[in-house]
Amino acid sequence: MKKKLVVIIDGQGGGIGRQLTISIKENFPDITVRAIGTNTIATQSMIKAGADEAATGENAVITGCREADIIVGPLGIVIADSLLGEITPSMAIAVGQSKAIRFLIPLNQCDNQVVGIENFSLSYLVRECIDLIRKQLISNE
Repeated sequence: MKKKLVVIIDGQGGGIGRQLTISIKENFPDITVRAIGTNTIATQSMIKAGADEAATGENAVITGCREADIIVGPLGIVIADSLLGEITPSMAIAVGQSKAIRFLIPLNQCDNQVVGIENFSLSYLVRECIDLIRKQLISNE
């Protein structure tokens, strides 16, 4: 059976991706984690956190989204020009059109406010994301 591929996409300093990488690797050691940064700093942060594979840039996002079973990242990865302009329109389209299940962390940053979402801590949102991934993986067995 093919190992599941989780693609984590992050930008700026890679802090969200770092926390996601650590938590996913701790909770699902048999899953391949591919870290894709919109810049080298974000990618390096996720590599240091234990990602199995890593790449940087627009084409890496596009290719990764085609191959992913699950995509995880901040909500901004589906919004062109978000993350202070690091998400290109092609990246947002690739994430949105992927056949993968998407788990988006709803942070109210970079001029995108999610109505009805409280300002939870990142660690709380990562734990919630891990629970949703677990439910998804169990339902696909």
